[in-house]
Amino acid sequence: MMTFKTRIMKEKLESYFNNKYMFTLCFVISVINLSAQKVTIPIATDSNLILLQTDASNVLKTIYFGKPLENESEYPGVFDAYNFNDSNAGVYNGAYTPAGTWNLSEPAIQVKHADGNPSLELKYVSHQKEKVDNNATLTRILLKDPVYPFEVTLCYKVWAKENIIEQWTEIKHSEKKAVLLQKFASANLYFTNKDFYLTSFQGEYLKEMQPVESKLLQGIRTIDSKMGTRAMLLQTPNFILSFGKPASENQGTVMMGQLAWSGNFKMDYEIDSYKNLRLIAGINPFASEYSLQPNQVFKTPALLYALSNNGTGEASRNLHDWARKYRLLDGQGERLTLLNNWEATYFDFDEDKISALFKDAKDLGVDMFLLDDGWFGNKHPRNNDDAGLGDWQENVKKLPHGLGHLVKEAKKEGVKFGIWIEPEMVNPRSELYEKHQDWVIRQPQRPEVYFRNQMVLDLSNPEVQDFVFGIVDNLFTKNPELAFIKWDCNAVIYNAYSAYLNKKGIPQSNLYIDYVKGLYKVLERIRAKYPKVPMMLCSGGGGRGDYEFLKYFTEFWPSDDTEPVERIFLQWDYSYFFPAIATDNHVTDWGKQPIKFRIDVASMGKLGFDIVASHLNEKDKLFCKEAIANYNSFKNIVWHGDLYRLVNPHENDISAVMYVNPEKSKSVVFNYLVNNRYKLTATQRPVVLDGLNPKKKYTVKEINLYPGTTSTIASDKVYTGDFLMKVGINPNVTLQRTSVILEINEVN
Repeated sequence: MMTFKTRIMKEKLESYFNNKYMFTLCFVISVINLSAQKVTIPIATDSNLILLQTDASNVLKTIYFGKPLENESEYPGVFDAYNFNDSNAGVYNGAYTPAGTWNLSEPAIQVKHADGNPSLELKYVSHQKEKVDNNATLTRILLKDPVYPFEVTLCYKVWAKENIIEQWTEIKHSEKKAVLLQKFASANLYFTNKDFYLTSFQGEYLKEMQPVESKLLQGIRTIDSKMGTRAMLLQTPNFILSFGKPASENQGTVMMGQLAWSGNFKMDYEIDSYKNLRLIAGINPFASEYSLQPNQVFKTPALLYALSNNGTGEASRNLHDWARKYRLLDGQGERLTLLNNWEATYFDFDEDKISALFKDAKDLGVDMFLLDDGWFGNKHPRNNDDAGLGDWQENVKKLPHGLGHLVKEAKKEGVKFGIWIEPEMVNPRSELYEKHQDWVIRQPQRPEVYFRNQMVLDLSNPEVQDFVFGIVDNLFTKNPELAFIKWDCNAVIYNAYSAYLNKKGIPQSNLYIDYVKGLYKVLERIRAKYPKVPMMLCSGGGGRGDYEFLKYFTEFWPSDDTEPVERIFLQWDYSYFFPAIATDNHVTDWGKQPIKFRIDVASMGKLGFDIVASHLNEKDKLFCKEAIANYNSFKNIVWHGDLYRLVNPHENDISAVMYVNPEKSKSVVFNYLVNNRYKLTATQRPVVLDGLNPKKKYTVKEINLYPGTTSTIASDKVYTGDFLMKVGINPNVTLQRTSVILEINEVN
C-alpha cells in the first residue's frame, strides 16, 4: 500500500508526463521505491569482478574492478572505501555517461531528441541475469530518461571460465519522430587502480600491427579510424591495458581488448583528476550522427575483453580458447594448406599456365590451389588493377572453358580449387560502373578519388547487397565443388555520399554505419546458404581482422608483408589477440632467407605457399615436401593448442614461441634468429619452456632439418617438465642455424 507521500509524488509525476510523454505507473513507482535503496550488480568471471551500483539519485556507477570478493554480502559497502566526489566534472564513474545535463565529463552517449532538446539523463530501472549455458551468462540493465521516452540497455555477456566479457549497448526510443544519435559508445568502463599503461597497435601498409606502449597521463588519449573500410590500416581496435606496471607476459593484471566492428572506431582513454582511468569505446561518431526511428533498436558493436591477473600470456590463451569455441567460424575445425598463383603469375596467366600449377600443388603436398586476381572481365579485361572490378564473368581469352574446367582439372590432380574476389569494389573502367554509378559511393559534385584505381560500392543499398551476394552465389551455383573464397577489400571510402540514402530521405551521416551493417547482412546470407565453405578475409594485408567479421570467415590475412623476419614480429603481435588457426601465413620469395627459414616462420599458423614451385632446386623442393608432411603432423597443436610466447623478438636477438596440446603430452617450439649482426654466435642462454607438466618426462627432437644437415640437439635425451620449465633447452640458433623447430614428446 502506498504512503500518502508516495501517492502525492506519483500524482505530480503523472501530471507532468501527461503534458508531454506518458510513462507507465509501474515505471514511476519503481523509480520512487528504488531511489531509497542502492542496487548492486556484479559482473563476474572466475578471476575478475566488476561491480555496478546505483547512487541516491538512481544513477548507475562503476564502483569496483578487480579480483573477486569472497563474500557477496560485502559488495554494497565497496564504494564507501572511496572518496571520489568531484561535482565540478559531474561524475567520472558513470556506467554509461550521458551528455547535456549535469555531466561535464566525456560522454558515452549524446543525443538530440525529436523536439531538438540535446539533454539526456539515464536512471536505473531494472536488470536481469540470464544463464546462457553452463559457462556463459548475460546481464541486461535497463536505464531510462525520466523525461523522454528514451531508454538504453547495457548488456554484459560473460564467459566465466575464459574470463571474457562481451559488452554492448542497445538504444531505443518511442518519441514521435527520429532521434539523432550523436555519440553511442559500446562500453564506458572505470578503473581506480594506480598507474595505467596502454599498448596500442598502429602502422601503415606493409607495417601493420606495430606495438606502442605508453603510460597514460592526465587528459584523453584517442585511438581511432576514419577509413570507412579496411579500418585497421593505420590503427587497430586492439589494445592491452596494464594496471600498476607495464604489460608483462606472466605477471600483473591486464585487460586485452578489441572493439568487434568492421568500420570506423574510436577508443578514448581518459585519466581523470583522481588519476583514475575512464575508457569509452565504440563506433567513431565522426560524420556518423545516426538517425534512429521510433521503436527501432540501435545495437552497438561489442567491446570484447579478456581479463587476467597473471599477465598477457594467460589473457591470450583465454582469448584464443574463447575465439575457437564461440566466435571464429569453424574455430575447432581444420584448415586447408594452399598454393596461390599471385606471385607466380600476377595478372599474366591463361588456362594452361594455371592448370600446370595444379601439378605443383599436388607435388608439394598442399590441399588446394587458389586462383588470385585477374580471372574476370571482358569488355574491360582485368589485366591490371585499373579495370574489371565489378564484372564478375570469366575472361574468355584467359579462361575459354570457364572456372568449371579449372575446378575439374584441379580435382584430377587431387587438389581442391579456390577463388579470389573483391566484391565490395568497382573500377571506373567496368561495365558495372557504366550501368550503375548510383551504386557507387561518390559525391557527384566532386572529382572522383581512387584508392588502387577503384571505388567502394554502396552497401547501404539493398540492391547492392543483392548484387554482392549474387557474386558469391553464382560462383557456387555454377561451380558447386568450389572449395575456398579469398575475399579482398583494397579501397577506403573517399567522398562519402550515398545516392540511395539521398533518394530515401535518410541522412548521409548514416552511411558509414549502414555500409557495415549492409556488409554483415550479405555475409549472413552467404553463411545461411553456404555455412561450411572456408573463406579468407583479406584487405591489402591487415586492413581487416576483427571478431565480428570472424563470425563469417575462417581466417584472415595479417599483412601483404611476407618478408619472413618481419613476419616473426607481425605474427608475435597478432598472437596477443588471435589464435594461430585464424592467421594465414604464406611462404613467398620476399626476403633473402633460405626456404627453410621461410617455411618455419609460416608454419606458426595456417600454412600456404605463393612461390613458383617449378623453379625450386631439388633440395629445396625435397625440403618443402618434408616440411609440409611435418606440418601436417603438428598443425593441430599449433591450431588448437595453448600458446606460450617465450622470447620476445622486440627485446632479443632471437624469438621463441611454443604451442602445447591440451594433454601436455606434445609441444612444438619455434626458434628464430632476428638479428644478423656480424659475429653473432650461438644462443648464449637456454630458452625456458612453459606449459608442460613438471612431473612428466619428455624428449626434445629437432624437426624440419634441411636435407644433408644434422641436428645439434640430442633427440634421445630425457628431461623432466620441471627441468625444461626452469632451466630450459638451448636451440643453438646461429647465423648458420637461423631457424630451429623443436618437437617435444612425452615419454611414457
